[in-house]
Order: sequence, then structure tokens, then C-alpha cells
Amino acid sequence: MTTSDQSAPKPANIYTAVATAEGGRAGHVSSSDSILNLDLSVPKEMGGEGGSGTNPEQLFAAGYAACFQGALGVVGRRMKVDTVQSEVTAEVGLQKSGLAFKLDVELRVRIPGVDRATAEEVVKTAHTVCPYSVATHGNVDVRLVVLD
Repeated sequence: MTTSDQSAPKPANIYTAVATAEGGRAGHVSSSDSILNLDLSVPKEMGGEGGSGTNPEQLFAAGYAACFQGALGVVGRRMKVDTVQSEVTAEVGLQKSGLAFKLDVELRVRIPGVDRATAEEVVKTAHTVCPYSVATHGNVDVRLVVLD
């Protein structure tokens, strides 16, 4: 099943990641190139046993943080702002929403050596560039926090 418009031509991807999950939240995930090869565990907070595996929310947080930091670099270069030492921490929460679940995200960004007003502008602009931000726009509450 697909939800895209089949009459419109598909744009060319510049990169395609492929990953497979088996066993759900207490299973295993791997990428098609085998670089990603991780066990999953259900956190105790969700009624699981905890364990040494990761979980989808941690994977999403890691991906979002890395992607957003990359977007900061793109925007920084365009604005002639040095973001090389920037750091992004993504906090991803899972919430009940009726019978469904939803994500809640806070991105905490530090750009050393950059004044607060400039940092806020870079972060705000990066939020319009980052593919994760674009994908979650209107679907996930995302808070941007600029740290000193």
C-alpha cells in the first residue's frame, strides 16, 4: 500500500537507506549494508524488561540530532556562521494519544562562539532545511531550544 500520488513522477533520490526490523520492539534491526545491526529492547518505562538493546525512539533521536546538526552546517555556511563546534541533543518522548501513540521532540542546540540572536536565526532556518524537521512538520511537536 502506498499513499503517494502514482500519477506524479518520483523524484530521484540522492541516497536511499534500507533497514529491516524483525520481532518488533523486542527484536532486531539491520541495514541492507549490515553497518547497522542492533538488538532492540522494550524500556522498563514501557513495561518491558529493559535490556541492553536500543529502541525506536533512541534511533529516531540519534538520526534527528545528526541530521539537524548537518542542517546547521548547511545553514551556517550560507549565513557565514561557524557551526563546526555545534552540538545537538534530541530528546524524543513517546506519548499516548487516545488509542494511538505520538512523538514529542525537543532539540537542544549549542553553537559555541555565536551570539544568541544569530544562533537562534541559524537554528530556526535549519529547522526549515532538515529533512527530519520537514517530515515532522505539523505531525510532531518539536521544540527548539538554543543553549548558551
